[in-house]
Amino acid sequence: MTSRAEAQALDAADPLADLRAQFRLPDGVIYLDGNSLGALPVTTERRVRHAVEHEWGNDLIGSWNSAGWMQLPRLIGDKIATLIGAGPDQVAVADSTSVNLFKILTAAVQLRATGGGAGGVILSERDNFPTDLYIADSVAKAYGLHLELVDGSAMTSRIADTTADPIAIVMLTHVNYRSGAMYDMPGVTSAAHRSGALMVWDLAHSAGAVEVDLSGADADFAVGCGYKYLNGGPGAPAFAWVHPRHLGQVSQPLTGWMGHSAPFDFVSDFQPADGSAKFLCGSPPILSMTALDAGVDTLLAAEPYGGMAALRRKSLLLTELFISLVTPLCAEFDMHIATPLEPSQRGSQVSLERSTDGYPIVQALIARGVVGDFRAPDILRFGFTPLYTRFVDVVDAVERLREVLTSGEWRDERFAQRAAVT
Repeated sequence: MTSRAEAQALDAADPLADLRAQFRLPDGVIYLDGNSLGALPVTTERRVRHAVEHEWGNDLIGSWNSAGWMQLPRLIGDKIATLIGAGPDQVAVADSTSVNLFKILTAAVQLRATGGGAGGVILSERDNFPTDLYIADSVAKAYGLHLELVDGSAMTSRIADTTADPIAIVMLTHVNYRSGAMYDMPGVTSAAHRSGALMVWDLAHSAGAVEVDLSGADADFAVGCGYKYLNGGPGAPAFAWVHPRHLGQVSQPLTGWMGHSAPFDFVSDFQPADGSAKFLCGSPPILSMTALDAGVDTLLAAEPYGGMAALRRKSLLLTELFISLVTPLCAEFDMHIATPLEPSQRGSQVSLERSTDGYPIVQALIARGVVGDFRAPDILRFGFTPLYTRFVDVVDAVERLREVLTSGEWRDERFAQRAAVT
């Protein structure tokens, strides 16, 4: 157990404490939902305002050249690359995670077909994020494959099963959005390759939160989200990565003009750009790109302190503290910790499972200034962003959760009314 005074001492000794000043956080709010939407960096408003008032307002169309608008997808991509174990010109920033996953899965299916593989399954986890499964199912149906789902605990054995349908592609989210459980990326990737499959990773809940080394893991493809731990703002552009060994061989289905080798030659036939730029499609959304650039810079500001390794160390300390403090509440109030207790097997969140009333409990907690979220049917989810979450926030959050549960205030009917976003 850690007292509030002990937590304050941990904050005072935290080498990353100064990074919190990069964010505009409301007074009286403990924000434990950065795994859904990152907090607002203080530089974002200034940088977006400059893009609106000066680049767009004064320089108008000239800013495509003078302000470097055309280069933003590649420049931001190269920054993200340093966070996920990729190299220069390997990451394309564009579109949404769902759209990028469609591009990547289509490219992977076509690549496997040209390599002599045909048919088989796209294998994923039953508890994967639904949009990933929807996209995978549509790609599978279009190319004569089928989507097979297994429990996460059975994933390794299914990949190794040579008696079952052959696997064309293994598609997994590195950190599960509900439980926070994290796959062994090198181990699963190696197993997929031994089975003859290509490996696709979704980094939505790991990029900017845990150490990721796509190149070291020898992954084939990856996609990721810009508005969670990368702090790019609501609906921020996402990203896609292709291993360099595949870049020259793959194509993508959305052959828009920004993916052309010479978009301003305005020729009628499509010639793909070199490198990751071939995965671009339409014109980049400059204001959103500007906000994402500011968000990614908050992660790069951690480099002098040890970068992602230092952020990961703090993340584990925060989640370990939360788990230790919340465990007695779980025993008393019929809850279960759904997140792995083994540090190497969890991301930067802790999920609590309760068979009933999870939603109103979260809403009552939000009313007390602790912002987590709810994931149906039974998950109370808390994200710990090491850039701005303090140890005292963890202690105070658990204390307010205790007060909500003990008082029974969550039974107030106003907390049961479901909002559009939970």
